Amino acid sequence: MAGEIPDLEALERTGTGKGAARQARRDGMVPGIVFGGDVDPLPINLPFNKLLKMLRAGRFKSTLFNMKVDGHDDVRVICRDVQRDVVKDLPTHVDFMRLKRTTKINLFIGVDVDGEDVSPGLKKGGVLTLVRPEVELVVTAGDIPESITIDVSEVEIGDSITISSVKLPEGSKPTIDRDFVIANISAPSGLRSADDEASEEGDVEAGDVPATEQTEDA
Repeated sequence: MAGEIPDLEALERTGTGKGAARQARRDGMVPGIVFGGDVDPLPINLPFNKLLKMLRAGRFKSTLFNMKVDGHDDVRVICRDVQRDVVKDLPTHVDFMRLKRTTKINLFIGVDVDGEDVSPGLKKGGVLTLVRPEVELVVTAGDIPESITIDVSEVEIGDSITISSVKLPEGSKPTIDRDFVIANISAPSGLRSADDEASEEGDVEAGDVPATEQTEDA
């Protein structure tokens, strides 16, 4: 299971309709609704400033939250829609869906690296680059992996690790159908510079030899 599912604290909204929503906005709140899960929809209010900060941080609609509302059991939810003001582009209403354990959702899962201490490429001075520190997977809400692991114990300089070489958790699959690079090991910048200089010198030396002399030598 995922080690850290962030809490999302909300207040139950006592009124419904446009009047109650407008009052919530005047009070510095954003009205919302929690639906699904074979129970009645729950009208809520979220603090505007906190919600705006989370939206600007990115991936709000692909993050699983543990919603906490006083007087109600905690429930896992995922955002299904954020309505915004057409002029100011600020949130005016948020829809959340309760999740069953069997619900399939898209989440970004962090990437861990194993085998760095024995990797031949890293021992030679190679540089490990995580092209994708997170990978978006389709996962089951009741069995969310904390991370996925790539193994670099046999990776040489110039090699790449793709998603097809990673053992994914049971019931998970990438949202991208094609094979894609997660990480690679490249030569250190000093070695690359030396190789480039050697290549340039070789080109100059070959160019300095007159064509007639090359023919005679042949």
